[in-house]
Amino acid sequence: MNLLVTGAWKSALECIDAIKYRGHSVVYLQHEQDEVPSKYSWVEGVIGNRIFLTHPIERFTHLKFVQLTGAGYDHIPMSYIKKNNIKIYNARGVYSIPMAEYAVCGTLQLYKKMCYFYKNRVSHKWDKNRNLQELDGKNVAIVGCGSVGTECAKRFRAFGCNIMGVDIVKVDGNYFNSTFLIDSLDDLLEIIDVLILTVPLTSKTHWLINEYELKKMKSDAIIINISRGGVINTNALIQALDRLGGAVLDVFEEEPLEVTSPLWTKENVIITPHNSFVGENNEKRLAKLIMDNLDLTIQAEENHEYE
Repeated sequence: MNLLVTGAWKSALECIDAIKYRGHSVVYLQHEQDEVPSKYSWVEGVIGNRIFLTHPIERFTHLKFVQLTGAGYDHIPMSYIKKNNIKIYNARGVYSIPMAEYAVCGTLQLYKKMCYFYKNRVSHKWDKNRNLQELDGKNVAIVGCGSVGTECAKRFRAFGCNIMGVDIVKVDGNYFNSTFLIDSLDDLLEIIDVLILTVPLTSKTHWLINEYELKKMKSDAIIINISRGGVINTNALIQALDRLGGAVLDVFEEEPLEVTSPLWTKENVIITPHNSFVGENNEKRLAKLIMDNLDLTIQAEENHEYE
């Protein structure tokens, strides 16, 4: 297969020889917005992430394989992909472990009042806090039970939490104590202690958490958003945070978050710059995933599945 590999895959240059060894021809494009170093018609497969934002997919007239380096499909012309029977793979599972660890870390920071102790440390103040919480026995709802949601379930269950999985389809998972369809979310909000959002952003999940949902949540509940910013109505969340236990936010409706946003000054909010996916083993997992998917594609060609 003729492959266009982009710099969105950080360790691409280290793996090109292995790709060629599998029988593929490769051209490399460091920056996806730059000129493609081949004719569009030559390219049969693309390994990248946002290349179709600057190079319309219609130009790749012989395209049959796309491997994304990210998990989201929101910047991909999926209708064209499906219409033209193009095989597409995302980076499912690659970033799930660090994201799940981030969710645990953020929850514990709020429960154990680490911001309070950090301020005391800066001012050299020795002052105990008697209002710390435990994860044990808490109701944790994970909305989106894919790879990220499952890794979250594993870790929170180890802390003795009751794990409720919520998804658009019925889920069978050993790490969830119970599962529900997403239409049942509103009925669960009154008992949820920790709400973790790992769903993709679609027309159905845009503002999934709005003013109505926030008002139904417990006064000490925590929201963790590691999906997309548009899943939560930001203005409604800002208003609700004076009543809620707090929020751990890695994604926002507008990124970067405006310097004037009230979220910056909320003491019960942890803010990170779309950083939860970072982990030292990501590139190793991504390389294995890409190689496995290329092998699957070769097998499909041999079995004439593209015909």
